[in-house]
Amino acid sequence: MKRYHCNMETSRDFFSTLCTTHTPDDKKATIRAARKAGMTREDLLKGNAAIAEEFGKNVKAYCPDVKHVVVIFNPADITGLITLLYSGLKPSQVTTLAALDSTRLRSELSKHFGIAPDKIENCRTYGGHGEQMAVYASTAKVDGKPLLDIIGTPALTKEQWVEIQTKVTKGGANIIALRGRSSFQSPAYVSIEMIAAAMGGKPFRWPAGTYVHSHGFDHIMMAMETEITKDGVHYKELNGTPEEEAKLKESYAHLCKLRDEVIEMGVLPAIKDWHSINPNID
Repeated sequence: MKRYHCNMETSRDFFSTLCTTHTPDDKKATIRAARKAGMTREDLLKGNAAIAEEFGKNVKAYCPDVKHVVVIFNPADITGLITLLYSGLKPSQVTTLAALDSTRLRSELSKHFGIAPDKIENCRTYGGHGEQMAVYASTAKVDGKPLLDIIGTPALTKEQWVEIQTKVTKGGANIIALRGRSSFQSPAYVSIEMIAAAMGGKPFRWPAGTYVHSHGFDHIMMAMETEITKDGVHYKELNGTPEEEAKLKESYAHLCKLRDEVIEMGVLPAIKDWHSINPNID
């Protein structure tokens, strides 16, 4: 078996033999639209929404038997939703990359307390994969102690916790400020773990973006407490503090606003018409 890098080693004439879901021009459009310093994930909405529509349609046309799709390009919550609708796949077959926010939280706590990341358990961020995400403290433990019991003590003052939350929500922007572009190593690694789980490997138990249609959230793709196995992705109801749940609702409202903007663009149809395009979506 030979491997080819479809950016560097493939001519336009040969591209279609390696990749059936998009064209060389689509690849170039994605590269041109890559997030740059000063841009938010939401700034990418217009161009990448159209790319997601074409990608979803190509999955349906050329890869209808695909087992699982992980959408990475931002704003992933919206591009993932668009891909799901036009691909015709089941909601359990499409996820978006959201785990990096939770791993950044673990990293920041590890640095603050000066202990190994493995001693920081169950760090979680939910909702949107953007600066409006909800950063949870109630799920986490530090060296066996609930994080909520530590916040507000000399070990982690409330001001320090707010600073950590800010570092997590702005983590992607900070990377771009330092490197001039988005990260690709970590997204690649985590997305491979997600696909491996969907193919029957070790279950993936970090949050993932998934299609949500219950518990007060509807017709949206957002990060939830999920598990990816050979049967696809499944999510659970979240139970946080009143402050955390309020923040999650704010994040959901922000995602709904972005979704409605895409509907106004004409990329997505009205919600009432979604089922006619993808019968797997209620």
